[in-house]
Amino acid sequence: MIHPTGARAGLAGALAVSLMMAGATRPARAQADADHPPLAPARDVQVEYSVQPDGAPAPKTIEAWFTANGGMMRIDSPEGMGSTILNRTTRQVTIVLNKQKVYTQFDARNGIRNPFLLDLQMQYTRKGTARVAGVPCTEWGVVSGRGTATACVTDDGVILREDGVDGDGMKGRLEATRVIYGPLPASTFQPPAGYQMVTRHRVAPSHALGGGQPVTGGTAQSGR
Repeated sequence: MIHPTGARAGLAGALAVSLMMAGATRPARAQADADHPPLAPARDVQVEYSVQPDGAPAPKTIEAWFTANGGMMRIDSPEGMGSTILNRTTRQVTIVLNKQKVYTQFDARNGIRNPFLLDLQMQYTRKGTARVAGVPCTEWGVVSGRGTATACVTDDGVILREDGVDGDGMKGRLEATRVIYGPLPASTFQPPAGYQMVTRHRVAPSHALGGGQPVTGGTAQSGR
């Protein structure tokens, strides 16, 4: 998985996915080559995942949205705690905290990797085919610098299942339980109306996206 990846992203935190500040800085191309799966979704898609890090007592459900070619992503935490919005083109990360009704933004200067997108730094071996959430996919063995995993990826670049160790050494499993294709409105990747933007804050270090809390000492301004 990578928790799982390459997809840039552990699972035990508030958003149940981790952000690794490494890897590709631009959306990956969606076309598949003979030696690797498609590296990003080719179409707008919403996916519900069951995610479980190694050692967690039970899986949790998260929602994820991807624009075509992986340029924009949104990942909602379990139980509606918050969202993480990733813009791989501008390298901007937006953390939304629903309880506080605030959001903060920062620049991932070294690029973005997360468990829902693969990259060319990994090595791949085609293993066969499967069907997850009613959608066919190809099973790939994945080798990174920290371990191995298996990923089942659709022909149009959606990761439906990952199980193993990601490039940051995190171990876990994710599996799609629902897949919905269709155009995504721009508002999907914006903080909710009425939320305040927290300025001159940073998110406390955490393996989990949205798992940190704003560091005190800043101010808030009206959001959208």
